[in-house]
Amino acid sequence: MEPKIYRGYRALRVGRWSQSGSDYFLTGCLQRPLTGLATAPLAQLVRAKLHELDTAGHWHLRTYVLMPDHFHLLATLGPHDDLSGAVRQFKGSLTPALRTHGLRWQKNFYDHRLRSVDELLPTFLYIFLNPYRAGLTATGEKWPWYYCAPEDWEWFGGMTNESLPFPEWLK
Repeated sequence: MEPKIYRGYRALRVGRWSQSGSDYFLTGCLQRPLTGLATAPLAQLVRAKLHELDTAGHWHLRTYVLMPDHFHLLATLGPHDDLSGAVRQFKGSLTPALRTHGLRWQKNFYDHRLRSVDELLPTFLYIFLNPYRAGLTATGEKWPWYYCAPEDWEWFGGMTNESLPFPEWLK
């Protein structure tokens, strides 16, 4: 029997497994070609909602970045929700604010459960470097919509060039 091949949004849900205490790399996008997620005051609302869900125990934020048309997030899933429930809380509560700016979420989201500590550094680097690699900010400037939890910044921040990327990282 041939294995079933899923396409589109359904393929994103195949094999999705929520485990409390696991680290998840998440990406959520605005419906294309819309942009505006990384502009104040909307970005401030998004940031506040991320931290509100952290405080409520839905997840523990490790690091995230807001980009004009998407976000990347690394979080440890809390005990209150499955992964879809936590993301639904996040995206659903922001939908009215997005609408006032003429924006909409793309359906679903991408997730990857990190299975070992070996996956942490590449994920932190990917999230940290995303606005620089996209040309949204100069190498010598901090992207305002990046966050790293203090306990993670203790080890990760020391690897940066005084909170900025080394130029060779962007090649």
